[in-house]
Amino acid sequence: MKVLIAEDDRVSRGLLIATVTNAGHEVVATEDGEKAWQVLQQPDGPTLAVLDWMMPGIDGVEICRRLRRAGAAEYLYVILLTTKNRQEEVVAGLEAGADDYVTKPYDPTELRSRIRAGQRILELKATLDEKVRKLRDALEHVKQLQGLLPICMHCKSIRDEENTWHRIEAYIAEHADVRFSHGVCQKCLREHYPDLDDVQDTGPASP
Repeated sequence: MKVLIAEDDRVSRGLLIATVTNAGHEVVATEDGEKAWQVLQQPDGPTLAVLDWMMPGIDGVEICRRLRRAGAAEYLYVILLTTKNRQEEVVAGLEAGADDYVTKPYDPTELRSRIRAGQRILELKATLDEKVRKLRDALEHVKQLQGLLPICMHCKSIRDEENTWHRIEAYIAEHADVRFSHGVCQKCLREHYPDLDDVQDTGPASP
């Protein structure tokens, strides 16, 4: 997982980089909020960010506000690093859009655990998004099948939205997860195969 670290103190930034890298993550590090915001605008940007609350330019809380106002398609999980520990300050950070926070001085083990928790949430969200996408595709297919379809009164071909005619089984197979086997009904058996009229069940033929 790609993780953004935004920390203006050089020593603290180095320790954060070591902690997150040792946990097996790819790290992108910046020393101020402006550069952190630029990184987050990139199409292949990080999916999780560890932001210092107090930074030059844009602080961590303001970055959270901007992210949530922007409403990006890909969710960014944000952990705030802060020396603030009063309840109203913590609430302010969470209300701004942070998902979690760690107070300084922090335990590296705790930070790694919180990053893992964020990673699990992002993975669950990705799984849910994929299921929603598949459901929408399925509903779209259902809508297509439920709509009014022009059908030839003689050969039963179906006309699509591009004014092209298709055999009914070809059209349905394209718009639904079905396959066809072929047989002969009793009416057609008597009409087209009178010599076999005494056969009661022809059974399905191979597709």
